[in-house]
Amino acid sequence: MDTGLQTNDQSQPWPGLTKTVYRFSLGLVAGLFTAFSVHATSLNNELPDDLTDMSLEALMNIEVTSVSKKPQKQSEAAAAIFVITNDDLRRWGVTNVPEALRRVPGIDVARIDANKWAITSRGFNSRFANKLLVLIDGRSVYTPLFAGVYWDSQDVVLEDVERIEVIRGPGGTLWGANAVNGVINIITKNAADTQGNMVSVTAGNEVKGIGSVRHGGKFRNGADYRIYAKYNSYDEGYNAAGAHDDWRSGQIGFRTDWVKTDRDDITLQGDYYRGKAGQLVNIPTGPAGPPPTTIVPTVSDTDTNGGNLLFRWSHKLENTSNFALQLYYDHVGLDGEVLFEDRDTFDADFQHHFKWQEKHDIVWGLHYRHTSDDTDNNATFSLDPSSRRVNLYSTFFQDEFSLRDNLRLTAGIKLEHNDFSGFEYQPNVRLAWAVYEKQTWWGSVSRAVRTPARGEHDFTMRLVPPPASDPGIPVVAAGNSDYDSEDLIAYELGYRLNYNNLWSVDVAAFYNDYDKLRTLDPAFDPGPPPSVQFPFDNNMTGKTYGMELAGQWQVRKGWRLNASYSWLDTQLRLINGSTDAFSKGAEDASPVNKAAVWSALDFGNNLQFDAALRYVGNVTVTGVKIDSYVEADLRLGWEAKPGLELSLIGQNLLNSRHAEYLPDFINTQSTEVERSIYGRVTWSF
Repeated sequence: MDTGLQTNDQSQPWPGLTKTVYRFSLGLVAGLFTAFSVHATSLNNELPDDLTDMSLEALMNIEVTSVSKKPQKQSEAAAAIFVITNDDLRRWGVTNVPEALRRVPGIDVARIDANKWAITSRGFNSRFANKLLVLIDGRSVYTPLFAGVYWDSQDVVLEDVERIEVIRGPGGTLWGANAVNGVINIITKNAADTQGNMVSVTAGNEVKGIGSVRHGGKFRNGADYRIYAKYNSYDEGYNAAGAHDDWRSGQIGFRTDWVKTDRDDITLQGDYYRGKAGQLVNIPTGPAGPPPTTIVPTVSDTDTNGGNLLFRWSHKLENTSNFALQLYYDHVGLDGEVLFEDRDTFDADFQHHFKWQEKHDIVWGLHYRHTSDDTDNNATFSLDPSSRRVNLYSTFFQDEFSLRDNLRLTAGIKLEHNDFSGFEYQPNVRLAWAVYEKQTWWGSVSRAVRTPARGEHDFTMRLVPPPASDPGIPVVAAGNSDYDSEDLIAYELGYRLNYNNLWSVDVAAFYNDYDKLRTLDPAFDPGPPPSVQFPFDNNMTGKTYGMELAGQWQVRKGWRLNASYSWLDTQLRLINGSTDAFSKGAEDASPVNKAAVWSALDFGNNLQFDAALRYVGNVTVTGVKIDSYVEADLRLGWEAKPGLELSLIGQNLLNSRHAEYLPDFINTQSTEVERSIYGRVTWSF
């Protein structure tokens, strides 16, 4: 595809790499290979303590909590789940969470520019993807403005992440509305596991610099704590017309965990961040009517700031009964040319887990959320009313019943009330059958809903469909107070097998039946002034079919191969006389095929080599086809001494640049992803 985007000067071996960084990288490579040649004697030497030494059984039995809101083995979960461990994050060489999600089957990850992402589960991708719920330590980070995620504002110290649990498929029974096609829960480490000090520095051509500092200790009462600071700076992508999409951010935070008694655990944690993300926005100017408005590509930095404070109390009533109370406050500030909001959220969640009559494992809970926002209207984007207070109430109940020792039936329902669509219900039934000790079949039927976002209800935006050198009569997208929730009935079937701790396979198939999907149906408003209105409505149904595969092969001690594959077919149908071709374009907004294969290899004397090959099929966004691509990522790591690790990492090495996605609602300038090489030093002491 010729998008008009260009690469940097190709006369350099690594375009965009400064001489200092280039020499640093060469020196790091030389040091690593010198160490290898001097110290590598035998692959039978003692290997570093990481996941390549864990058995496949131990990996599949990693404890997860997002599927049932209680601890359970990953291998026993009656859901399509993929776990990214802390060791994966280190060995994959990623710099942020979106990069880590690229290898997860069923998850579509596409970069629009250096600071914007389109991320979804099982289809309907968009910068404003609205069918995926994302949490950090159980705190929801989606914005009610458009029911999506500001990915450039969601940052964590990767070294402090314990695991990322990725559930494909509905999670509404436990997590509520908007957990329609999946849930991503980023879980950070207990403060007791981050004692001491850690310093990490990353620098390269596309990564200008990432620095993290963390200190962990103990209070006199025995409570563990950590404090941290992190800074990010990323270079701009490339566009022939200019990019201006570089971005930087800073974040500080803390966490304390206190085992007060043998029955009580208390967690208190908080974060504060500020950032600036660059972009070029095509802004319509002039009066809202004839003569035609003028389109001006405008440099528009978006300033972000925010903070949160979370309290969690877990209490054990008896050996088979416990409850947890979680409270958090979250503030989000966004100041840009188009998107802007000051939002405050208070959230209270209570859940009780207990066993009843030996065969019943029950979880139930209550939830309340209050959000308030204030916005400033401009000629491009406005909300009416400009300020709104929204309340959400919900309760859920779920029972896991042991039909036999190897057969478990789970049934549950969530009841929820919100201010936009009123009362909602989300039931699910799941069955897990452990045929043998290391072989499990599972299936589920679920109902999930996506409730209206604040923007879908209240906003007005002057659209400028690209190209738009002479737009004529203004085109306006408008909210609709009668806009209703989107509905999903999902059917899933899965299979897991661990064969003699040599290889394992995890397969999931699904059929999703959607109703009342969002549409934008045109209507001419004679005014004055005249305009073409596109109000939101629910005039589309859809079906998606798909299959996802994840596999592991323990080639030998210290060497593991992994692979993932996804297939997706999306079929949408307009109803009620709708002529909205824009929304129906979601059929092609996610790739039909996606695959990845990666290797984790440990040499003797603390040398590691990691390689990955990724394929992503073509997509079509706003009528423009973006070609499929194949890319490779490499990492060479050396633990120079206990606690000190040096790594050289290359990303997107097969092409000097490639396009991944385009903006869909807000017409910003997209950029292409360039080849990247960087070095990383991590010191724990």
